[in-house]
Amino acid sequence: MDILPLNPPSFLKLLAHELRWNILALLVHSDYRVHEFASMLRTPMNVVSYHLRLLREAAILTERRSAADGRDVYYHLDVEHLQTLYVDVGQTLLPLLMMPVSSSAKSVTTHAARSPIRILFLCTHNSARSQLAEAITRHIGGSGVVVSSAGTEPAQVHPLALAVLADKQIAADHLTSKHMDTFAGQTFDYVITVCDRAREACPTFPNHPELLHWSFPDPSAITSSPLEQRRAFDETAQQLMTRVRLLMTIIERNQRDQSRERKDT
Repeated sequence: MDILPLNPPSFLKLLAHELRWNILALLVHSDYRVHEFASMLRTPMNVVSYHLRLLREAAILTERRSAADGRDVYYHLDVEHLQTLYVDVGQTLLPLLMMPVSSSAKSVTTHAARSPIRILFLCTHNSARSQLAEAITRHIGGSGVVVSSAGTEPAQVHPLALAVLADKQIAADHLTSKHMDTFAGQTFDYVITVCDRAREACPTFPNHPELLHWSFPDPSAITSSPLEQRRAFDETAQQLMTRVRLLMTIIERNQRDQSRERKDT
């Protein structure tokens, strides 16, 4: 059988560059601006901008102007699109790669054996994005997480946030708007800002939690029509579910690695 030489997919060649790979590794956790990439990667801003443009043109990244400072742009990893690209390559090259791993081969650590991960979501009004994030994370993370949300200028939980959660059968019984000062002095493993203004006002928490930023537009700011506003809430909830699942996967992996290290020592 003749096997024709095949060119590797362009997106794999794109990701094979060390700087672009490191950009994606950072974006798995948080959204960043150009000067933040430049600082963390110790690379000139013009070089970072060039590689961000290549990733954006491949639709692997999206960008959004900051709601806090319109001159800034936050870059966001399109996890679902990247996953689709990888799955397509795997199915084309070797379908066996895409077979599920047997559950017996997995290293499973029960939630009961660990301390729950403490997560705090922050936004401005604690009415939409952070409330959705709190409920979705509690729903997906279960007993493995203790999750709260708060705002810099708390208002009331938006009725459309409650409606979207009800449609997805996600409990929202305990959602209330709270000021972030309520949690002053408390310790968290992750503090995640979900609006750009809250990131600028994020307070200092003890024990140095991991600070992440997920840049989401405010769905309640959509005033063109009730239908468009509802669509904005639906899209925000769906994007949050993707990001929360990714975060839970990262936490699970970190806990497995820590468990292995303890056993090795």
